[in-house]
Amino acid sequence: MKVNTLGLDVNKTEKLVKDLNNLLANFQLYYQNLRGIHWNIRGKRFFDLHPKFEELYNDSQEKIDLIAERVLTLGGVPLHTFEDYIKAGKVPVGKNIHQDEAAVSMIVNSLTELLKIERIILEESDDANDEGTNSMMSDFITEQEKTVWMMKAWLDEKI
Repeated sequence: MKVNTLGLDVNKTEKLVKDLNNLLANFQLYYQNLRGIHWNIRGKRFFDLHPKFEELYNDSQEKIDLIAERVLTLGGVPLHTFEDYIKAGKVPVGKNIHQDEAAVSMIVNSLTELLKIERIILEESDDANDEGTNSMMSDFITEQEKTVWMMKAWLDEKI
């Protein structure tokens, strides 16, 4: 087994970089969706949702940076073009969403897709003994599960 400077298996690290880039691309799509619904939300819940969506897109922006920096730490190159993001996209793209329930549902659906990707990375990083990536995924998952629960509660839906 060939290891890199971090002491991680090179082959497993290359797979992690690929999957982290996939997560990065999908987070970029999620981020852009959040910006769109933040800008376009209308209705009686505007004053509640507008700042919540801003909070979520600011959080996503931080996560995007963390993911890209992890890719770099593992020796990869982060994806950085819209073409790459769209190609890797699993997160639904929201266009002209201005209604409150549609916006919150899109967030739940997006987070569901992100969680799927993160769970794959969590397993792979555990197998690769990559504590840095593993810890990051664990933190993301814990936080996003709570957000999904809260959004589903707002929609008056069960998990």
